[in-house]
Amino acid sequence: MNVELRHLRALAAIGDHRSITAAAQSLHVTQPALSRTLEQLERRLGVRLVDRTTRHVALTDTGQRLWEHSHRILASLDTALAEAVQPQPLRLTFAWAALGRFTIPFLREWRAAHPDVLVRIRRSDDPEAALRRGEADVAVLRTQPSQPGVDHVALIEEPRLAAVAVDHPLASRDALTLGDLASEVVSVCETAGTTTADLWPVGARPRTLDVPGVVEWLTSIATGATVGVTAAGTGHHNPHPEVVYLPLTDAEPITVHLAWPSAPAHPSTAAFVALAQRHLAATAAVAASPRTVRSDR
Repeated sequence: MNVELRHLRALAAIGDHRSITAAAQSLHVTQPALSRTLEQLERRLGVRLVDRTTRHVALTDTGQRLWEHSHRILASLDTALAEAVQPQPLRLTFAWAALGRFTIPFLREWRAAHPDVLVRIRRSDDPEAALRRGEADVAVLRTQPSQPGVDHVALIEEPRLAAVAVDHPLASRDALTLGDLASEVVSVCETAGTTTADLWPVGARPRTLDVPGVVEWLTSIATGATVGVTAAGTGHHNPHPEVVYLPLTDAEPITVHLAWPSAPAHPSTAAFVALAQRHLAATAAVAASPRTVRSDR
């Protein structure tokens, strides 16, 4: 099909900016030149990739899929070229929380075992999409990948917490149940959330309010406008002076997954995944083992 890297860079930029003008500026080319590159790509593929009018630019379904592939291909190429000069960090992404209380011990063990491979941590509103676009090498997910092309392993089961404002009537409790929250408005993340109204039984489901990310989620809860249900890792990574996290005793735990592209771009991906599995399995085994209680009487 004689598709060149400039074609992929053009589509990637257009999909990112949703504007021919802005995409052309980001690539340092003229708008007519970028339009010609896009038209050439569409002719060579024989498909429409972008719907565009004088006021609107949007990717078609085919364009959306190729946009994700383009990002991944370009990112892999950039990584390969950079790796030829010097080793590149392994990019770990997550939405609200990494591995909770296990994060630092695990990353310390990785650093001891692989001192030459740095781990760059970055939060993303949609970590699975970051994997698909080649913007991350490994992601912590609290839901299974929604589409093919991403492999994953389950690491641990994580309890759920309720989150309420410090002055909320429920904040003085030692623990809560889902029923305690049924009459409240529950904040729900639009992208990487683990909570929906389906967590409650039919007929006893609360009203929900969509929020785009963890900052908005915490702010809404802190003001008393809403409450939240989340993974234990959120409480570890996102403490807030105006929010209290409480155990939620009757909610199913959340499975924490480690995910990576089916065709890994970073050469240390397999080693990172294997160490994460060993580390968390060993930690969970220690936590589950019975403790010996000694009496000095």
